[in-house]
Amino acid sequence: MTARAADRARYDRATAHLDAPLAIVDLDAFDANADDLARRAGGKPVRVASKSVRCRALLERVLAREGFAGIMSFTLAESLWLARSGFDDVLLAYPSADRAGYAELAGDPKLASAVTVMVDDTAQLDLIDAARDGGREVVRVCLELDTSLKLLGGRVRVGARRSPLHSPAQVAELARAVARRPGFRLVGIMAYEGHIAGVGDSVAGRPLRSRAIRLMQATARRELAERRAAVVRAVRAVVPDLEFVNGGGTGSVQHTAAEDSVTEIAAGSGLYVPRLFDNYTSFTGRPAALFAQPVVRRPGVGVVTVLGGGYPASGAAGPDRLPVPYLPEGLRYDPQEGPGEVQTPLLGSAADDLLIGDKVWFRHAKAGELCERFDVLHLIEGDAVTATAPTYRGEGHTFL
Repeated sequence: MTARAADRARYDRATAHLDAPLAIVDLDAFDANADDLARRAGGKPVRVASKSVRCRALLERVLAREGFAGIMSFTLAESLWLARSGFDDVLLAYPSADRAGYAELAGDPKLASAVTVMVDDTAQLDLIDAARDGGREVVRVCLELDTSLKLLGGRVRVGARRSPLHSPAQVAELARAVARRPGFRLVGIMAYEGHIAGVGDSVAGRPLRSRAIRLMQATARRELAERRAAVVRAVRAVVPDLEFVNGGGTGSVQHTAAEDSVTEIAAGSGLYVPRLFDNYTSFTGRPAALFAQPVVRRPGVGVVTVLGGGYPASGAAGPDRLPVPYLPEGLRYDPQEGPGEVQTPLLGSAADDLLIGDKVWFRHAKAGELCERFDVLHLIEGDAVTATAPTYRGEGHTFL
């Protein structure tokens, strides 16, 4: 029996009393992935990206482990909810235009001390000030550095279009603007190198593309390490007591941690290990989050149909954004239909061994987005469900 077949047998036994559709997290794999992230971080704390987890119980679980500290959130409303729930170090990773949220933040000393907001433009400071509604609490601020690699005088750009702050001078200028402005305190710098951390460098069947990605990433790492260090020096000249410099992502943990200027690493997807993280040479994780759909039809030889399953991930549309049938091994989509909203035909010889009511296990393309589809995660240890934890959706929250 292969390791994957053994996992399927465990998951089927553990959930035999539960009807699909359902979602699980294998806690043995989750914990092993957490240990690997902490090991690769080399002693620097890992800040957990909540959008890749979206379950408070699992955020609490990983933050209780050595090597993890703080949350990186994705909306202001989520940040405030987490802070009210007892999480005392929440870094909002994206600028917000949530005026009601800013009014709540500026009016509550507990929230203001726990939540740090992201800015990259003085207009965002203006929006916060206009939204205070009488609140006088000092707002903690983090500046985001654009990590993109610019070549040929800027005519070629590699990386996500995020912050407009690219040079040390630009970041230092905004740091001075924050330092001069009453009601704000600059506490950190963030730089997310998505073109390194979020792009696999070993694409199956594409050796030339894989080599090109590795060359690009090596160049980008060198350029960013030098520029990030210069940015940190420039900002510390303005704010000597800067609390943190955050960088990295699941795919770049060990590289980012090696930079002296970085004080903490951000990661989250590496806990669940969705399918987009299969194509990396620098680490190998264990799939921990899966969902099951029930077989509801047997249209013919070599084909079964499961209920639903059309859960595409965000990003540029393409086959890599689709979940993949994972267990039993050997199933594939019908290219004429793909994964559907209400039914998904699956082809392959493994289909002939499946009966009506059997479960087919899938992996999502991304991590936390799976939790937007399910109210609860069934937590498995060994071959038993030992707990059931609500997702954000299960707690009544769909923040974005």
